Amino acid sequence: MIEYDFAVMSTLLQAEADALRTMPKRLTGATRAEFGMPSAGDGRTYQVESLDGRTAFLIDVNRRGKIKLTRCSYLERYRITHILARLDIDGPPHTNPVVTPPLAALAAHVGATIACPHFHYYVEGFDDRWAVPASEAGFQHTTDLVFALREFMSHCGVEEVPTIQHPMF
Repeated sequence: MIEYDFAVMSTLLQAEADALRTMPKRLTGATRAEFGMPSAGDGRTYQVESLDGRTAFLIDVNRRGKIKLTRCSYLERYRITHILARLDIDGPPHTNPVVTPPLAALAAHVGATIACPHFHYYVEGFDDRWAVPASEAGFQHTTDLVFALREFMSHCGVEEVPTIQHPMF
């Protein structure tokens, strides 16, 4: 098997990004004690690591919209800059590139405008510029922001997600 030096590479190969996104992970101990959903207009970042503790990730919860209280984005990041997954809820629609997609699963969405909720995942050569409807990615409960966060974390391989404290809207 070929070893890659991610510190030198500027992009991830698709297989590597998929493996990183879905590998089993856990919240760090300090994060578990203060786990809660941010209030509207706020954001929070949680530290996550692989079960062997060798690979670090960040999960961001952004509720920066002050007008729409239900607007929210969840991101899983690797090496700070690589967005492996993003779930957008009650935000603006997303328009996909008008090019032959690098993944067969995206063929039905070429140039399509995808309404929220939608899910972005890393696509080699495109970063997170492709989206699919959230339901197509397996997200079923996007009207409840706390439940959607649990689904997102599970989708990203986080095991034993603690009870999430509901925000004060």
